[in-house]
Amino acid sequence: MKRVFFIPAFLSFSLLTGCFGYPRLLSYPFDPGGRSLNSLASELNPQISGRYIVFITDRRGSQDVYMFDTVTRDLVDLPGLNSLDAIATHPSVSQDGRYVVFGASRQGRSAIFLYDRETRQSRNLTNNLQSEVRNPTISADGSRIAFESSNNGQWDVLVYDRYGQPLNIPQEPR
Repeated sequence: MKRVFFIPAFLSFSLLTGCFGYPRLLSYPFDPGGRSLNSLASELNPQISGRYIVFITDRRGSQDVYMFDTVTRDLVDLPGLNSLDAIATHPSVSQDGRYVVFGASRQGRSAIFLYDRETRQSRNLTNNLQSEVRNPTISADGSRIAFESSNNGQWDVLVYDRYGQPLNIPQEPR
């Protein structure tokens, strides 16, 4: 005799959500028009902070930074952030969504840029560095940016404030 077990729908749902709703599955619809989180284009390097997800996509034929608001379930307008002459990589967003940091390559030179959604301005934080830079990340409050720099033939981690000034991070004696 073959036994068949059925798990009631409410039980399987609670297994997915847990006691307090975590972990939970997020499902965002596919939009062939490119107006949502998922599209026909490549979506690369997603990062989440608070209610915002930033990612790189080639929806308009170049690697651009996009931001998605998980509460409103809409793309966030980022005027002045993307440019036709730059290839964007590795975005990161502050907890409140005001600051977006990302790597970009222009004319073969890499840089780290900080975009302020309030002022709609992008600023090159690494303009005076004579080395390759990559993989930026921003603190939750948007005050510090860490990234890799290839100074002296090796990759080191540098930490800057949001005004482009290097921070001196004291190290504990070993």
